[in-house]
Amino acid sequence: MSPAVTAALLAAGIAAATLAGAWYMQLVWGLQPCELCLKQRWAYYAIVPLAVLVAGLAGRGASRGLVLAGLVLIALAALGNAGLGVYHSGVEWGFWPGPTECTGPIGNLGSAGSLLERLDSVRVVRCDEVQWRFLGLSLAGYSVLISLLIAAIAGWGITRKPAAA
Repeated sequence: MSPAVTAALLAAGIAAATLAGAWYMQLVWGLQPCELCLKQRWAYYAIVPLAVLVAGLAGRGASRGLVLAGLVLIALAALGNAGLGVYHSGVEWGFWPGPTECTGPIGNLGSAGSLLERLDSVRVVRCDEVQWRFLGLSLAGYSVLISLLIAAIAGWGITRKPAAA
């Protein structure tokens, strides 16, 4: 198997496993994702089909330039997601403020008459409160590590030349 196929399949598998883990924690453990958590999933949603496509193209002998372009896109998506994870982790640790949609004081709850109704129907999951940590890292921190791993694997696939047939 060529390095590009191996890298793409590994990237797809890791991204799919990460999404499966996130959905498991949400649906089985009851951990509700915040706005930034949901945004961090976007890269994984993009990487899975893109990596499968790249693996298929590489396996069918597509041009090296096309395969490399796909691996570069995977690496860029993963690196961008790692940056978002660093931002999210910094919000959790209080290093910088997060987006107003999910951090800071809750305000403007409407009129007093509808206050109780709104409180019953709205559940804001805060981006600056960690719901789960393991070995000192939150899920945002693990997303950084996973994204960097995917980027490194894509980089490996980019730099490795296929074996001569």
